[in-house]
Formats: sequence, C-alpha cells, structure tokens
Amino acid sequence: MRIGFVGLGAMGGPMALNLLDAGHTVHVHARRRSSADAALARGGIWAETPKQLAGATDVVFASLPGPADVEGVVEGENGLAAGFRPGAAFIDLSTNSPAVVRQLHARLAGIEVAMLDAPVSGGPKGAASKKLAIWTSGSAEAFETFRPVLEQMGDQVRYLGEIGSATIAKLVHNCANYTINLVLAEVFTLGVKAGLDPLALFAAVRQGSLGRQSTIDRLADHFLPAEFDVPSFALALAHKDIALATELGRIHGVPMRLANLAFADMTEALNEGWGARDSRSPMLLQERRAGVDIRVPREALQDLMQKERLNRG
Repeated sequence: MRIGFVGLGAMGGPMALNLLDAGHTVHVHARRRSSADAALARGGIWAETPKQLAGATDVVFASLPGPADVEGVVEGENGLAAGFRPGAAFIDLSTNSPAVVRQLHARLAGIEVAMLDAPVSGGPKGAASKKLAIWTSGSAEAFETFRPVLEQMGDQVRYLGEIGSATIAKLVHNCANYTINLVLAEVFTLGVKAGLDPLALFAAVRQGSLGRQSTIDRLADHFLPAEFDVPSFALALAHKDIALATELGRIHGVPMRLANLAFADMTEALNEGWGARDSRSPMLLQERRAGVDIRVPREALQDLMQKERLNRG
C-alpha cells in the first residue's frame, strides 16, 4: 500500500517509521525537511508539498499539533485536497476539534475521499513501541480497510462510530487526565505541608482503594450503571472526610479549590436526602446540570470489561 504521512514530530515520526518497518512504501512531508531525516534514511520518499504527497498515495495519515494545522495541510495552497484522487483516504491522527473534523469530512466526501478521525494516546514512547490506543471513527467500511495499517502503529485500535466520535473520546480522555493531575497536586501539597514525607504519602495512597483500582474502571461500580442505593461507602461519611480534609487545608494555608468544589456538590447532595446513598451519588448533580442521563446496563459493562481482560491475556 502506498502511504502518505504528514507531520513527523514526536508522535508522527515514530509512527511513520513503524509503517516503513512493516514494508509499506511511505511518502513523507513535514514543515521542516530535517524532521523527515530518520524516515528518509529508512526508505521514505520525500514529497515537496502535501498536494504532491496526496497524488502519489492511496491513503494519507496526518499527525499535526492542532485544528489549524490540519485545516492548512488539507485545504491550504498545494494542500492535500488539491492532490487527492477519487477513492483515496485521509486519516487524521491529530487531537483535533470535532467541528473541524466534520467540516473536513464533508469537504473530502465531495471529492470522493474517505476520511477517518483516529486520535492516538500513548505518548512518544508508545508511538515508538506501537503501544498506542488509536480511537477511530467515520465510515465503518473505511475503518475495516485500513484497520491492518492502524494495527501496525498501535496495539489498541477501536472503532467508535460516526465521524468525530473518536475525537470526542480523545478530548474527554485528555481533559480527565489533566484535571486529575491538578486534583492530585492539590491533595499532595496538603499532605506534605501538613507534615507527611512525600514518598511515604505516595506509598500510602497507592495502597488505598484509589490506588488499587483504575480511576476509569471505578466508573463501572456505581456511576455508569446509575446504581447508588447500595453504597460501597456512604455519602454522609465521605462528606465528613472531605470536610476534615478541607479544614486541614485551611489550618495549613493550602488552597483547596477543587476539593472545595467537590465539598459543595456533596453538601448539595446531602440536602437532596442522599446521605445513605453511595459517595459517588453527587455525580448525578452534574448529569442534571448537563441535561443528560448516563445509564449503561451493568451486564453490558461486565461483558466489555471481561472481553478486555481476555484481550490483555
């Protein structure tokens, strides 16, 4: 398969090398030609412009910093859209905007070019080792056509549905990740300023319930099935715990902005009469604010998690 690859930075560079190692003919383009040195040394073929690259290939992958970069490569002067032949495909590996993804999908459909959005997660080390999650959406037929190529770059390739769905999943993932980082920074500064050695604190917390179970897997306990009435830990007791933690923050002069937001929601939930429900029941308040009802049958959750355990061996 003749493959084009645009964007050979920390993520795109290793992914392009993996495609070359798999035996594909890979045409490459980057803003700076020096970024392509490793790919060219491994047998890649330089394209002077995205237009030239599109005209020489069956499918083009892009790994670029953001929406404006992707738009420019596709629709700019000498862009991909000017070089694509009918029947070609474009797969965007970037973390993009759903609106831009849908706009480009419609634009390319008009010239008979299939598009998939396929953002990746795993960082540069994962890109090099092929330990990447690649979330993909768009045409199911196009996904099946290019799944073998995607699997030469990542070990967790998943199809999520209509165009833009994968990009939404990536934004949810990244936003959760970065927000959790801030929460951990907040509570660890509390623990250290209150007098605990940071290594001892780390060792203690990672052996508690939070450390023993994946944060995402915990969503399947109560939140996703919307089952809060048989508590793992009662809201009234959790409210007491966070009250003590935020009080400790005030004693030691530690700003606890995120913890205080959580405390406010837990107080509101107590006023709803939910004290005997699970401590995660305040999550229902966010559903109410967002105007959505999140409910997944427990059996479906169990089936999914069992399949993933089997896939991991």
